[in-house]
Amino acid sequence: MISKKMAKALSEQMAREFESAYIYLAMAGKAAEMNLKGASTWMQVQATEEMGHGMKFFKYLLDQQAETDFPAIAAPPVQYDSLTAIFRKTLEHERKVTAWISALMEQAVSEKDYATQIFLQWFVTEQVEEEANAAEILAQLEMIGDKPSALVLLDRHLGKRGEAKE
Repeated sequence: MISKKMAKALSEQMAREFESAYIYLAMAGKAAEMNLKGASTWMQVQATEEMGHGMKFFKYLLDQQAETDFPAIAAPPVQYDSLTAIFRKTLEHERKVTAWISALMEQAVSEKDYATQIFLQWFVTEQVEEEANAAEILAQLEMIGDKPSALVLLDRHLGKRGEAKE
């Protein structure tokens, strides 16, 4: 069984994961408004992944017979003027998530909570991938600049992410 302090911290991260899904759904909506269906699909897949992450935390807390808290989830920002701005915010957000996961790992280490350390290792690895994906797409968008034809090609590529999940 985990400490009450660890259970509270994990419940907070669970809420952050669900909030992340909400953020990505808002981004998906904005991309769709920009007629970037592929980017919208990419963000919808991302939202689904974040929901899965939240459920991993929930199930772990249940497995540990820990009390679960359900902190409020804030409304996501919905104003973005470009796909570049959306992915800039995506990378910024994923870096925050990485910091939160790192803080949880530090807490698990300090509490000598080996089970939670093992559980969190998956998220540590996942965040490396999340940041790399967002950084790569952002770099491509910055290279594209104001070339609409290149943006259309990238948008088609982003939409293939949804095809792989079907």
